[in-house]
Amino acid sequence: MPSPRHETYKIYVVDDDDSVRRALGRLLRSAGLNCEAFASGEALLESLPADACGCLIMDIRMPGMTGHDVQVVLRARGATIPVIALSAQDDNETRERAGELGAVAFFRKPVDDQALLDAIRWAVDREERWRR
Repeated sequence: MPSPRHETYKIYVVDDDDSVRRALGRLLRSAGLNCEAFASGEALLESLPADACGCLIMDIRMPGMTGHDVQVVLRARGATIPVIALSAQDDNETRERAGELGAVAFFRKPVDDQALLDAIRWAVDREERWRR
């Protein structure tokens, strides 16, 4: 899936559910993607480089900081990393808020693997074009 130009890109996964983090990590690694997983938005924000390249896959409903809260902080920091939002609850308010905060895609859990990989590739390609 990744092309040579994507070697420096990392896919960041944020989900409070350990089984979801493991499953997404396996999927991403099987597709040849470099990934790092976090159990909370706070943990991500402590570790995410200011110039992070790649894509962020993030659960919306988590204890502590929600995915929306993390998006607000990233936006305030001027981060450009694309966000793909995930949620077990697929309601208009959640989708609209994620989009307003800059999410490039929204998926209801459980996620179709190929659809998610396609969205990641699109997001990374889009970010790469923007950075050029």
